[in-house]
Amino acid sequence: MSPQPSLPSWMTWRQRPFPDANALLLPGRQPVLVDSGFVAHAEETADWARAHAGDIGLVVNTHWHSDHVGGNALLQARGAGIAAGAPEAEAISRRDPGCCAAEYLDQPVAPYTVDVSLDDGQILRLGETDWEVIRTPGHTPGHLALWQPEERLLVVGDALSDYDVGWVNLALDGLDAATTALASLKRMADLAPRVLLPSHGPVLTDPDAAFAGALRRSRRLVDDPDGAVWYGARRIFSFALMIRGGIPADEVESYLHARAWLTDAARLLGRTAETLAAELTTTTLRSGAVVLRDGRLHAAAEHTPVAPESLRVPYPRVWPATEPR
Repeated sequence: MSPQPSLPSWMTWRQRPFPDANALLLPGRQPVLVDSGFVAHAEETADWARAHAGDIGLVVNTHWHSDHVGGNALLQARGAGIAAGAPEAEAISRRDPGCCAAEYLDQPVAPYTVDVSLDDGQILRLGETDWEVIRTPGHTPGHLALWQPEERLLVVGDALSDYDVGWVNLALDGLDAATTALASLKRMADLAPRVLLPSHGPVLTDPDAAFAGALRRSRRLVDDPDGAVWYGARRIFSFALMIRGGIPADEVESYLHARAWLTDAARLLGRTAETLAAELTTTTLRSGAVVLRDGRLHAAAEHTPVAPESLRVPYPRVWPATEPR
C-alpha cells in the first residue's frame, strides 16, 4: 500500500472498517505495529504486517479494547513483544478479571502478556524514528497517544476521529471520565500536530478543525452525563451486532438484559435494565444505526464479517497465569 501524500514514506497506514482499528506499520530493524485489530482477523492482520515489513518485533497498543488488541496473542506467539500504557500493562500482568473490559463488554480478546509498560513522556524508537508517549486517559484510563515531533504526527487512538470522539465509561471509570477525556484532547491540541492518525476513519490533515469539532463533542459529554451514558450504550450495542453477524430480533432484549454494561447504564439513567434494553433497541432502529433484516438486527455501519468460531476465546478471569519472557 503506497503512503498517503500527507504521510512520510517510512510508514504504512491502513484504514480498516469495524470491528478492527486502523493499523500503523513502522518498518525497520525491528518492525513495529501500532494496534492489532480484532481477534477474528488476527491471521489477516499478521499476514498483512509481515508482507509489508517482515516479522513484527513489537506491537504498541493505544489501549486495550478488543478492536485494538485482538491480534496481540498471535503476533506474540510469532515472536513480537507487546507494549501498553502502564495502568493496563499492570492489570494484564496480574490477570485482573476486568482486563480489556472484555467480559464486561462481551467483546472477546485472546490471552496475551505485556512486555513493555509505557508511561507519559517516555521516548520509544519505533521503526526508524523516535516517538514520545503521551498519556491521554478518558476513553480508557490507560489510553495513550504517540507523538513524532519532527514530522508532527500524532497517533490519537480512539480519542477522536473525523466524525466522533471516544465514548467514556462513567460506570467503570467514574463520573469525571468525560472531564478527563476533554483534558486529554486539550493536551493533544496544544502539541499543534500537522497530521492526526486516528484508530477509526481517515487520516486527519486539518487538525485545527478536527480538534475544534472534537472539543465541542467532548464538552457535550461533560455537560450531559446522561447523554454520555446513552452514547456509550449505542456504541457498545452496535459493536455487539457487528461481531455477531446480527442478533435475532426476538433474542436481542434477552441478550441485553444479561450484559453488565447495560445494567450499569440503566442504573446511571435511573431505569431498569428491561426498560433501557427496549429503549435502546427502539431508538437505534428509529435512527437507522441498526437495521432489521431477515429477522435479525444488524449494525448499519460498514463492518467486516466475523466468523462465529473466532469469538470462542476465554475471558480474562480464566486466562493462564503470566510467565516470565
